[in-house]
Amino acid sequence: MSDIKHQRLQTNGIWMHIAEKGQGPLVLLIHGFPELWSSWIYQINYLAEHGYHVVAPDMRGYGDSDCPLDPASYTAFHLVGDLIGLLDQLGEETAFVVGHDWGATIAWFLCLFRPDRVKALVNLGVPYQPRSIEFKPTEFLSKIFGEGFYVSQFQELGRAEKSFSTYDCLTVLKKFLFVNSPELLAAPPGVEIIDFLETPSSLPPWITEEELQLCANKFQKSGFTGALNYYRAMDLNWELLGPWQRAKITVPTKFIVGDKDVGFRSFGTKDYVEGEQFKTLVPNLKVVIVDGHHYIQQEKAEQVTNEILSFFNDKSLA
Repeated sequence: MSDIKHQRLQTNGIWMHIAEKGQGPLVLLIHGFPELWSSWIYQINYLAEHGYHVVAPDMRGYGDSDCPLDPASYTAFHLVGDLIGLLDQLGEETAFVVGHDWGATIAWFLCLFRPDRVKALVNLGVPYQPRSIEFKPTEFLSKIFGEGFYVSQFQELGRAEKSFSTYDCLTVLKKFLFVNSPELLAAPPGVEIIDFLETPSSLPPWITEEELQLCANKFQKSGFTGALNYYRAMDLNWELLGPWQRAKITVPTKFIVGDKDVGFRSFGTKDYVEGEQFKTLVPNLKVVIVDGHHYIQQEKAEQVTNEILSFFNDKSLA
């Protein structure tokens, strides 16, 4: 990591930390929950070696970027505004974009609001979903999965922070990063989700204790409020996104998901991704299903990065 450069840039009213490497067309890598820029280490190095200027920010609320406390400061407009400001600071009109988890959701919003700034998109794990006409997200999720569902528990300001604080940050990360069953995403009545989640006895081969500890150190400093505020702004996003009801994503897109991803195997996601509705909403779409779980940019780093590179190298995108 020594040849990766770091700086903080002012964008959209906050200071954002970025890691960058390489020269060439810009690739913007957007991380998810509960991660940092460093979840993209393999992609940063590989894409830089193959002729790209790769930039991976700590998103608003994470790591060495500013962490506003108010959930209302984490709407889709704030998060996309941060990225547009970042592109401007870097002097770039357009970028190739890769998102994972919450980063994928933000990347969808970026393409929805400002397709003129995105050359092509590769999103991992979280498909573009149509906005419900009837239900706010947390109402729907609580109705289907109960009040013990992790998103439902994250809504109350301070609740998750308090329950997380009974564990060290390394343990919190382990509990969330290695969930392997959809049933584990909803705790029984009266039980906090962090207490319900199991702590793995060993780590998978694609990440080390040292790497996780570096992330844990950052969360020890920043806390988890910023990361949790993304969930707390979900209903506000629903209210604000009314004008984009039934809007399509027009940017050329490749969607990659692990066949063992808890999110893919739950919520009807597999049928949606493999069906026609997803392709109707994202007309210029390629879907790739790999043998893997949720954090495929790390677990299947070489395969996923080759998929990213082949897509961005496609001359028809120029």
